[in-house]
Amino acid sequence: MANFILIGLCIIAGILFRKSKTLPKDAHKGINAWIIYIALPATSFKYLPHISWSNELLFPALTPICVWLLGWFFVTFYAKFSNISRATSGGLKLVSSLSNTSFIGFPLIIAYFSEKEIATAIICDQVTFTLLSTIGIVVAIRSSQQQKLSAKLVFKKVLTFPPLLGCILALILPRFINLSPLDVLFDKLSGTVGPLALFSIGLQLKFGGWFSEIKHISFALLYKLILAPLSILIIALILGMNGMITKITIFEMAMPTLLTAGVVADQYNLNPKVSNLVVGVGILLSFITTAIWWLVLTYSGLV
Repeated sequence: MANFILIGLCIIAGILFRKSKTLPKDAHKGINAWIIYIALPATSFKYLPHISWSNELLFPALTPICVWLLGWFFVTFYAKFSNISRATSGGLKLVSSLSNTSFIGFPLIIAYFSEKEIATAIICDQVTFTLLSTIGIVVAIRSSQQQKLSAKLVFKKVLTFPPLLGCILALILPRFINLSPLDVLFDKLSGTVGPLALFSIGLQLKFGGWFSEIKHISFALLYKLILAPLSILIIALILGMNGMITKITIFEMAMPTLLTAGVVADQYNLNPKVSNLVVGVGILLSFITTAIWWLVLTYSGLV
């Protein structure tokens, strides 16, 4: 319950600060820069060095990729039959296909399952961030009118995206250097991701004119909250997979949109209004849909 209250308070605080005009108009851009350049790399250093890898973790590692691919085809199909811009299409691909596996996912896993299951969630989380850092940036560049797409530009953007660099360094450096004295620092810095990202969303969240965008919002949330986890559940049943790792993986795919996906959509001007509405509304709805998914997983036969 405390986590639910914190999520709501962060978003509400952002909305109140925006309405009071206490902060500069573009204050969210500075907050987003902190998240991308400092907090997210610290999150990689906090978790990645402590993961014990095994073959069982292939499922949570591959599932976010599957959800991304299905989402990409889903949005592409939708775009062909809807009169939407390339920017809107790109924004929908980002906010429909990447799950909030950490700030919302971790607390809900603890609430519905147990804290020891966070290990599986971490795998989903790091793969999701890697997807955003690589193919997500490619989609953002292609969809944006700010820059012309080129192999050189894509290569540069991907390799200089701080969260990806953080993932790579977090996997390599601990093999040669003892970073444990910095664990407290990484813990404190990574702890700013959720509250600041939610506060940033609140600063940008405007419900005025939301009805005109209800079609796009509904479409994105239909896939993110219902169809994506349902697809993974069907795959698991077909393959005869069961056990707690399978349950946690499916539950993670039922999470609302990755907060940083909304941040990237804003940076590349991919219809940030729709993107942030999908993120904000998705978080509120997810409190209901994840409870339903917990019931489904409990009685689905995935022992």
